Amino acid sequence: MQRANSGFFRISSDKTIGFSSLRHRLRFSINLSPCMDLEAIAPLLGVTNPKTSGDAMNAPNELKSHQLSYHEIVAKYPTVSPFVILKTDVQRRGVTYTTQAIERANPALHLLQFRSIFHTIGEKQTPQIPVSLLLRDGTSILTGMRPDAPAPYLVDFVDGRLVLTDHGQILEEVEYWHKPQYVDKHTSAGTPMWQVATPRPQRLDINPYSYCHFWDDGGGCKYCNISSHFNKERKNNGKPLRIAPRDIYETVREAVKQPGRFANIMLTGGSILSGSQLFDDELQVYIETLQAIGENFTTRRFPSQLIASAFSLDQLARLYEETGLLTYTSDLEVLDDALFNWICPGKAGKLGYQAWKRRLIDAVQIFGTGRVNTGIVGGVETATPHGFASEDEALDATLTEAEDLAQHGVTVVQCVWSPTRGSAFAKQHPPSLEYYVRLSQGLDALRRHYNLNADMDSYRICGNHPDTDLSRI
Repeated sequence: MQRANSGFFRISSDKTIGFSSLRHRLRFSINLSPCMDLEAIAPLLGVTNPKTSGDAMNAPNELKSHQLSYHEIVAKYPTVSPFVILKTDVQRRGVTYTTQAIERANPALHLLQFRSIFHTIGEKQTPQIPVSLLLRDGTSILTGMRPDAPAPYLVDFVDGRLVLTDHGQILEEVEYWHKPQYVDKHTSAGTPMWQVATPRPQRLDINPYSYCHFWDDGGGCKYCNISSHFNKERKNNGKPLRIAPRDIYETVREAVKQPGRFANIMLTGGSILSGSQLFDDELQVYIETLQAIGENFTTRRFPSQLIASAFSLDQLARLYEETGLLTYTSDLEVLDDALFNWICPGKAGKLGYQAWKRRLIDAVQIFGTGRVNTGIVGGVETATPHGFASEDEALDATLTEAEDLAQHGVTVVQCVWSPTRGSAFAKQHPPSLEYYVRLSQGLDALRRHYNLNADMDSYRICGNHPDTDLSRI
């Protein structure tokens, strides 16, 4: 990135972004287990089996019919890493596997079991398949098997290599995530540790509470499947509502024994609305959990991130003073007041967009500039019928609000919206790949301009956000 005129950053030769009165001055041009019968279970997984299904890779790509392709985007945006562009599109479109690719997954080496609040791999009623992918520059791709997606990428095994393909064309080599040493062990209560903490390449994820009570009266966020997923997993696999703090303490203790494996611990779960004040009981769950984790460390604070509801200033003070938490995140989800009311009716009804935003800004007083952020579901602002009609309009509105938050010390990061089974938006379609590239550029440029970091959600620690991947450069 080169400095242009005062108050502006030049992102590429024909795209300039300004941060003074951004609404008016922002200008972008859109010019497995060993005994598994893989062939038998392939149809259940949505896995492509070239031996039986022919050239399924050449199926029509519905998403690209009126949009620039991956290669065209790479050519148009030469200042953006092609690895980041590819990661973005894979997360946007999803992925599936040939049986040959699944056969390369080694249960002794690769991570084939995964339990989160949004999806599960390798439970007793589902086969073990690769949890996700790494590109050869170290970029993580967080995407699950999506056989129902209209145009998923395909992982195949060709000429001795695991490769990511699109319509039969090999794009990149990939590697499966490696499993850490703790995942095959059990707590003293007999709980499998892989069900307590989910590893990313360098982060430990813990979901202390798996249900969101905004769904009690149908007010859950429309893009989210947390509650439908919990209900299914509780029925099929006996998933508990809450993980015992002692199980969490023991799992973290075992995980950090592996030298250099983890750089951060992240906690998140569903919102709990009960208590003397809104979210008091949720706050207590996190305090108890963080205190249990803290017993494993000799320092007052430890590398940690909490993604939770928008706590009041008094609640935030308790959280900071009674635990070793280092950074705090509360997700606004969509940076528009009216769309927040439509997409997140529970959050809107209990607190409201402006109050949620104000509590984020207040959190900077407690945790400090650069240690508070908010996540958005990038692209959900284009959902029909009430979303923005054009990508230009959506981008301008989102970055304007992101700048306002940045001016107050709050970082904004985006997750790529991939419509999920079990959510109200399951049949919607995300915006173009180009939209996500432009959004990532804009969010990265805002952080640079306002001297904010994204350490808590960096490519190494988190790996989910294309915009924070750009901070590597």
